[in-house]
Amino acid sequence: MDWKDQGLVLGVRRHGETSAILELMTHHHGRYLGLVRGGRSRKMRPILQPGNLVNIEWRARLDEHLGYYQVEPELLRAAAIMEHRASLFCVQVLAIHLRLLPERESFTHMYTAANIILDHADSPEISAHLLIRFEMALLEALGFGLSLNECVVSGTTQELVWVSPKSGRAVCRREGEPWAEKLLPLPKLMLNQKPDSDEPVTIVDLKAGLRLTGHFLERNVYIPRAQSAPDERVKLINELSRANAS
Repeated sequence: MDWKDQGLVLGVRRHGETSAILELMTHHHGRYLGLVRGGRSRKMRPILQPGNLVNIEWRARLDEHLGYYQVEPELLRAAAIMEHRASLFCVQVLAIHLRLLPERESFTHMYTAANIILDHADSPEISAHLLIRFEMALLEALGFGLSLNECVVSGTTQELVWVSPKSGRAVCRREGEPWAEKLLPLPKLMLNQKPDSDEPVTIVDLKAGLRLTGHFLERNVYIPRAQSAPDERVKLINELSRANAS
């Protein structure tokens, strides 16, 4: 068995004295592990860093085996990512989220979205906005998609300002007013506003969006798996606040 693909480095761990087990989110084959001979060498260590993009060939005698990777660098982002704390937390959060997806199943749109986020890692506001979109897509892929196109009560598409924390569906201003304290704010940036839109996105909007997706990830994904929401995500939100204040 063998195939060629492109992959985003999620993590690497030591194997023996000189080798490493590499975890990738590949373009066409999903999340895959493979052994890299000499992966701990001075030449390979800078390549096998989270956030980097690599070209790989995977080989194994049987499909269910761990297999071996031949790795060539495509785009080395790790050094630039390490220059910004927010970028470092962002790549860690992406890796943790992608590990929620079933192994060895193709999720091309999630692979593409993760790379777009990392391409904007030097802009915390844009990458945070893209991360909110990524988390919405992740919830959808896991079967817990949000419904934000119309009010769950009236069916209107106007003045959608809240989301029900139970159903994940939008609520308009008129219907939600009596229950405002129990509803989650729905920022405009989650209503089809592009990350590079001319309309300004405030830190308040970004934190509200991350709070919204975080609520459903924790309730529907992490808690049922007996896992805790990643600390790196909290650190990312705190770093956005710090960067905005400065």
